[in-house]
Amino acid sequence: MSENKKSKKKSRRSFIHQASGAMGVVAVAAAGWPLVDQMNPSKDVEALATIEVDISGLSEGQSKTVLWRGKPLFIKHRSQNEIDEAKSVNIEELPHPENDDERVKNPKYLVLIGVCTHLGCVPASDKGDFKGWFCPCHGSHYDTSGRIRKGPAPTNLEIPPYTFKDNNTILIG
Repeated sequence: MSENKKSKKKSRRSFIHQASGAMGVVAVAAAGWPLVDQMNPSKDVEALATIEVDISGLSEGQSKTVLWRGKPLFIKHRSQNEIDEAKSVNIEELPHPENDDERVKNPKYLVLIGVCTHLGCVPASDKGDFKGWFCPCHGSHYDTSGRIRKGPAPTNLEIPPYTFKDNNTILIG
C-alpha cells in the first residue's frame, strides 16, 4: 500500500472517530437535559416570587395584609403623626437600632414581613405599647416603623425587597 493511501485511511478514520465522539456528546446532553431541567422551579413557584400590590384604596392609617412566599406582608399607610413619631425615636435606645429612613422607600408606606422575629408568630397590627404591632404569644412590641421596642424578639420586623412601580402599585420580590 502506498504512503498516500495509508494517510488517507488514517485521516478518514480520525474524522469518523471525531464525528462519532461529537454525536455521543450531543446524545448525552440531549438525554441529560430533562434531568437538569426538572430542578428548575415550577411555574407556580416562580409566580409567587414577585407580586404586585395595589395600594390605591389604602387610606391613611389603614393596613393591608397580603400573602407573599407563604408569609404575611403588612403594608401600612402611615399618617404624618406616625411618621414623625417613628423619626423622633432615639435609635441608641433600641435593641436593634435602625433609622426609620433606612426601613422605608416612601415614608407614607411601610412594607414589612409580618412574622415576629422571636418565634415566628404573626403580630397584631395597631396594637401594643408603641401603636405598631404586638405579638401576643410572647409579648414583643414593635413601633410604627416595625422596630422591636420591648419583649423577647431579637430584631426588627424584616423588610422584603420591594419597589414602587407607580404611586398606586408596589412590586414585592
